[in-house]
Amino acid sequence: MFNKNNLGNLMKQAQKMQENMKNIKKEINSITVIGESGAGLIKITLTGKHHCKKIEIDSTLFKEEEKEIIEDLIVAAFNNALVKISEERKKRLDKISQGIPLPKDINLNI
Repeated sequence: MFNKNNLGNLMKQAQKMQENMKNIKKEINSITVIGESGAGLIKITLTGKHHCKKIEIDSTLFKEEEKEIIEDLIVAAFNNALVKISEERKKRLDKISQGIPLPKDINLNI
């Protein structure tokens, strides 16, 4: 089944993938995304480490909306930012795993 050359090549690929995943983790940790809700009336800025950096609420909301609606919009913006981080993570992992089938539910801890 496996000969020495195949095993050696597989090990090299695994090492390269591990190094690429470390680089992707660094890249993702350094990105900043802005999640939005309410057509941009609420914006939340998160880092790739899921740290909230900023919340922006359009001043018109305080005149037009009730407190509960504003809070719901904040939650939606935060969740939108989390989705964007996940999408970035997936895009970057897809780049390095081309040709190597990975299970869809694999947890690479990045």
